Amino acid sequence: MIVFDHVSKTYPNGVKGLIDVCLTINDGDYVSIIGLSGAGKSTLLRSINRLNEITEGEITIDGRSVTKANKRELKRIRRTIGLISQQFNLVKRSTVQKNVLSGKLGYYSTLKSVFGLFSRQDYELCADVLKKVELSDKLHERCDNLSGGQQQRVSIARTLFQEASIILADEPVASLDPATSQEILSELKNINTAMGKTVIVNIHSIGLAKQFSDRILALQDGRLVFDGKPE
Repeated sequence: MIVFDHVSKTYPNGVKGLIDVCLTINDGDYVSIIGLSGAGKSTLLRSINRLNEITEGEITIDGRSVTKANKRELKRIRRTIGLISQQFNLVKRSTVQKNVLSGKLGYYSTLKSVFGLFSRQDYELCADVLKKVELSDKLHERCDNLSGGQQQRVSIARTLFQEASIILADEPVASLDPATSQEILSELKNINTAMGKTVIVNIHSIGLAKQFSDRILALQDGRLVFDGKPE
């Protein structure tokens, strides 16, 4: 359960990204956040894993404060949260396998991370999650040889490999064509229903939000103005 308790965010230039947001997202929800550019969608999404620091209020996950967490606690919380973005955030010259394995870096010491000392179980899990997103045949392919849709599937596989219980998707289909957008959102919906993951998606398309979501949040100028069913 993710709880926003009177959360506000004011940027250094005085712009208000969020204004007094109160919100509860339950385990296993598939939530879409809609709104115009600048409405506060990314600010809200990225405050969940504290990539955006809030200025007022508190955010908790399963009763643990994200807002007040120290560095060690925050690292532990972030292990449970996967992030998929519009830019894919992949090392393009590395293989699909290496990009997926990077999802577990938060669990390893710096030394192990630098030398890529992953366990046999990690390699088996990597192969398994790539099978789930239909990329088994791309294991040793460089990511810059993949299509945009395939690269986004690698990002999804990385969050599954991370074994995150919460998946944040920040405009995951903004740079993809309509057919591929349907595929990627179907994949996320699949993961939500089959694996019980909490999925929170920022999206511009109201049509896609209505098609895939259990619940829609709408933001306007930093305020939560709608919270309800797709219909």
